[in-house]
Amino acid sequence: MVAVVAIGVAVVLAVAATRSDGPAASEQIVPTAPSGPETVQKPPQQVPDTSGIPGVLAWNTQGYPAPGQPSAGTVSHDHVPGPVRYAVLPPVGGPHNAIWMNAGVYTEPVPSESAMHTLEHGAVWIVYDASLPASEVAQLTAFVTRQTMIEEPSQQGSEVVRQANRYVDLSPWGGAKLPAPIVISAWGHQLRVDNPTDPRLQRFVDTFRNNPTYSPEYGSPVDGIPVETGGRPATDGSRQPNPAGAVQ
Repeated sequence: MVAVVAIGVAVVLAVAATRSDGPAASEQIVPTAPSGPETVQKPPQQVPDTSGIPGVLAWNTQGYPAPGQPSAGTVSHDHVPGPVRYAVLPPVGGPHNAIWMNAGVYTEPVPSESAMHTLEHGAVWIVYDASLPASEVAQLTAFVTRQTMIEEPSQQGSEVVRQANRYVDLSPWGGAKLPAPIVISAWGHQLRVDNPTDPRLQRFVDTFRNNPTYSPEYGSPVDGIPVETGGRPATDGSRQPNPAGAVQ
């Protein structure tokens, strides 16, 4: 939900873009973990998938993004300040942090609460078990790199123009054991696979990434946040660097 934080982030971007402090541009920064009271997600209703991709699991997204009223089982969109205990792991949506993370490839676990905000904006998120062989992690990174850059709308107050991002997050999973070695999620949808060469991964990206049918806030950016808050991916993030500094 961009409107809630747009004014505050815009002001910070205008200031942070002029700053030169902080880590070197090549150093990864993991997005800031939320702090505050815990929110427990009400389990969303699982529904039949209509994407046509074998193995995709789906949850109720009724009322979003098309006009309508969400039902009791709809994946909710609430902004919350603290951590969230998600009903589905890895999560496929739900309450999330008001500030999204800068999308890209991270080599350390990232906060689900920030990743969920990028899913709301149309990104897909690939997580993998920490025991996955390095060669397969490299294949996943190469898979992300092959995806096309998507032009993003200009963000008010930012000095960065003509920004673009692949709208794909990749990170190891830092929580309980995954239901499969590799899991890819979009808002309300998830696919679990055993290896990085599964052709369904590409079908999932082609179907759900930045798609107005599935993205609750289609047309929103997945970067532009000062890196000490939104993170700096290890590789393959935005086309242009994100602002230095932190959201105040």
